[in-house]
Amino acid sequence: QVQLVESGGGLVQAGGSLRLSCASSGLTLSNYLMGWFRQGPGKEREFVAAITRGGGNTYYADSVKGRFTISRDNAKNTVYLQMNSAKPEDTAVYYCAAKSLSSKYNSPALYPYWGQGTQVIVSS
Repeated sequence: QVQLVESGGGLVQAGGSLRLSCASSGLTLSNYLMGWFRQGPGKEREFVAAITRGGGNTYYADSVKGRFTISRDNAKNTVYLQMNSAKPEDTAVYYCAAKSLSSKYNSPALYPYWGQGTQVIVSS
């Protein structure tokens, strides 16, 4: 059974930091482009960041560029999202996702594998 499991969410003050993790059982994550998405209250799911299989290329939404960093440790079969300088508008459920192809990394519809999400709340 394929599973992606996110962890590390919680409550953080504005300006603070969190590190989200995404681990897998059933998937060898080094074979997949990995993405992070988020869905805020009353909003559609949106792209946050993505990283290619070997970690050589990363992509970010404009809203998080310069504040968030996506990385991966293929030996640990884990992907991370380091969130710095958090803002209240970052409040959302954060999901990791995996897809085989590297194109259109920002389209959630093209990711077949998803985690259950982890809640992040940024207080002002």
